[in-house]
Amino acid sequence: MRSGWETVEARSPASMPDGFTSRGHSDAMSVPIIYHPDYVAPLPQGHRFPMQKFRRLYELLLETGVVGDADVHRPTPATMQTLCFAHTPDYVKGVCERTLDAHSVRRIGLPIDDALIRRSLAAVGGTLLTARLAMEHGAAFNTAGGSHHAFSGHGSGYCVFNDVAVAVRALCHEGAIGRALIIDLDVHQGDGTAEILRNDPRAFTFSMHCEENFPHRKQLSDRDVALPAGAGDDDYLPILKLELEALLPAVSPDLVVYNAGVDPHAEDRLGKLALSDEGLEARDRIVLNACRSADVPVAGVVGGGYDLDPDVVARRHAVLPRVAAAMMS
Repeated sequence: MRSGWETVEARSPASMPDGFTSRGHSDAMSVPIIYHPDYVAPLPQGHRFPMQKFRRLYELLLETGVVGDADVHRPTPATMQTLCFAHTPDYVKGVCERTLDAHSVRRIGLPIDDALIRRSLAAVGGTLLTARLAMEHGAAFNTAGGSHHAFSGHGSGYCVFNDVAVAVRALCHEGAIGRALIIDLDVHQGDGTAEILRNDPRAFTFSMHCEENFPHRKQLSDRDVALPAGAGDDDYLPILKLELEALLPAVSPDLVVYNAGVDPHAEDRLGKLALSDEGLEARDRIVLNACRSADVPVAGVVGGGYDLDPDVVARRHAVLPRVAAAMMS
């Protein structure tokens, strides 16, 4: 059952659900934002994963008035049972009990300590809550998530648990949705998501990424669009628009989960595409407009984005909720 953009716009201020405020004028709607203090875990000095960006994104959304305190929701960390919707029990146990072998830890690229485990569980719980709120309000955004390199039986590329796959499988199991479309626009292919959801008719995986970037061994998504290194706004945006115009009616999802990684930006440390600031914003507008036109709720997760300055990358991640808030006002 869909609960989308038209429903959101039709609500009067008196009927606003919990977590929404008028923020100064009676016809304005705001966007649910999901954040947990455990989203930030300490890393060794000099580690290139920009862990602080998650807190800075949350702070920036409040500082700039995109959301108010009442719009922020704290998730319940995922349980081991919930994680097993997408991961093998042995892998879940290995992470949560800190018994992974050294090779498995190196493959993830993050230290598996108590703080990182708490962070991983909170992020998965956050994406599940984001999906639930999106279905209720039309759109919602997690200030973490998008760990699309986590496979069913191992982690990889700074990804421990695949929050998107867990959330989709959990909602399908509950009967809350019949089918989900995953739109993954991180610069890297969503290989773990493709592996977990392969041959699952309840999910359709779409990945548009840089062909010449990690992972070197690609998986088979339901739809892959591999772009050459250096592709910029003029190459990227028309292709995306055409893809979504075809996919949404063909898939007919009850929910879209959007991995809005900002690493396709021209100045990203780990990306090889060349989107401008304006191009990233146009990309997010294309996705949101497509979901709005199809009356499909959209749950956004941050995905990748890499810069030495966490404020720089947080500003890029803030574009999606800012654009969504403007569309829903």
